[in-house]
Amino acid sequence: MEFKYQTRTQDGLLQAGVIEAISKQEAISILQKEGLFVTRIDKTEKQGVYVRDLEFFQKATRKDIMIFSRQLSIMLKSGVALVESLEGIILQTTKTKFREQIIAISKDVEGGVYFSEALAKYPKVFNNLFINIIRSGEASGKLSDSLNYLAIHLEREYKLINKIRSGMAYPALVSIVFLGIGLLGIFMILPTFEETLTSLNLEIPTLTRIVLSIGLGIKKYWWAYLIFNVSLIGILWKYFSTAEGKEVFGRISIKIPIIGNLVKHTQIARFTENLSTLILAGLPITQALDISSGSISNAVYKDIIKKTHEGVRRGEQMSSILSQYPKLMPGLVIQMVRVGERAGALDETLENVAAFYNDEVNRKIDGAIALVEPLLIIFLAGLIGILMVSIIVPVYQGMTDFSF
Repeated sequence: MEFKYQTRTQDGLLQAGVIEAISKQEAISILQKEGLFVTRIDKTEKQGVYVRDLEFFQKATRKDIMIFSRQLSIMLKSGVALVESLEGIILQTTKTKFREQIIAISKDVEGGVYFSEALAKYPKVFNNLFINIIRSGEASGKLSDSLNYLAIHLEREYKLINKIRSGMAYPALVSIVFLGIGLLGIFMILPTFEETLTSLNLEIPTLTRIVLSIGLGIKKYWWAYLIFNVSLIGILWKYFSTAEGKEVFGRISIKIPIIGNLVKHTQIARFTENLSTLILAGLPITQALDISSGSISNAVYKDIIKKTHEGVRRGEQMSSILSQYPKLMPGLVIQMVRVGERAGALDETLENVAAFYNDEVNRKIDGAIALVEPLLIIFLAGLIGILMVSIIVPVYQGMTDFSF
């Protein structure tokens, strides 16, 4: 049998791993003989290869990082040392890969490495914004406050992303159902229907001939359609991964009706919230702008923030630079930034702007769902209607001819 264990060495270093033994007691005995103090040991559960070997299920999600930040902030604020706090979180972490990463971070910190430097070894888990806020907290001696800022920021971001995903879920489900109905009609109903019309020597209407030709073409050359669609998706994916493709996609996304305003407000909300969090954590405005540009997904807004960073570094005011983009940066944002600069409270005004636009995004998502759902149903129902009419019309004509 295999057992997962966590132990401490005589020097107090934390270790974790897997050991094979006949029983739990024997596993403990083996570890103790090696001079280790067992803090936890559990029997590993046997899982299928398809689950055990997929690291995806063991990686830290946005929610895991949010909980990690919140728990660590509370522990540090309660007076618990950083290493002990990390060890406490290790015991509560169920995802193997993430637990191993926290164990390694704990070892580094215990060995004298700065917490921010230990986190920086895992850029796919802890992004640049996260690490810089932690670094600022270490420098100011307010690490618990920095973690609290991060927890609040990640929670807002998590709720926003979940809102968007839940909004997409229903249209996606409806599309899949109607696609299934369409494929069922093409592969099961149309072939039988064509044989029936042929045997009755009926004149086939134009609409029916078109639908039959499309359906039979898809059935006969389904592999060609599959290759074409997969290749097209692959080419587009590769193109939009390039710098030019990202810029094109960014410009297209903000011009799409209904979706465009949602994209704009989402980017503004993320930019202002990230910037306010960084400034609140104690980072200078130039560094905060540089980091914020890296956390923006839309290439158009990323370019605006980079230009703002360059301008502020030259001594210009952020509000004057943003005012050069009135179609992308609403007057409210520019005015609030200007007020914050004059009052010396830019972090607070940006936080208010972020809260406003987060609410706007939520409202726009609800509005978009309310509009997209009926439009999607009407469109897909129209396609099914065409399929049904193409079947019913020749049958009705055949019945009429037969009656005479």
